[in-house]
Amino acid sequence: MSWFKQLWHNSREKGQYYELEAQKYLVAQGLIPIERNYYCPFGELDLIMKQGNTLVFIEVKFRKNTFRGGANYALSKQKQGRLKRTIYHYLATNNIKNQALRIDYIAITGEASPTINWLKNVF
Repeated sequence: MSWFKQLWHNSREKGQYYELEAQKYLVAQGLIPIERNYYCPFGELDLIMKQGNTLVFIEVKFRKNTFRGGANYALSKQKQGRLKRTIYHYLATNNIKNQALRIDYIAITGEASPTINWLKNVF
């Protein structure tokens, strides 16, 4: 991951930076990007990618340190519920049926030398 000290104008800019870094990481692992930052009334999908015949929805979280478990523990039950509703919306809007699906989580922790944890099939 190419990391540099950055002054963010807002948390959205920081989030987009780490989402792009996560996408680069996943592309290097063989996934194919489909869409980034899909918005609907229920929420946002950070990354939508494909691995083989499986459509993969990826939530990305960054935490600057391991306080309270770092990014590994930042995916709350409330966020999981919003993700599910947003995924259903995406599938319905794009008329996607009978498609293998997976929900993954990318946890990026640390500023100086970030650690990426890729958790597959989180729920």
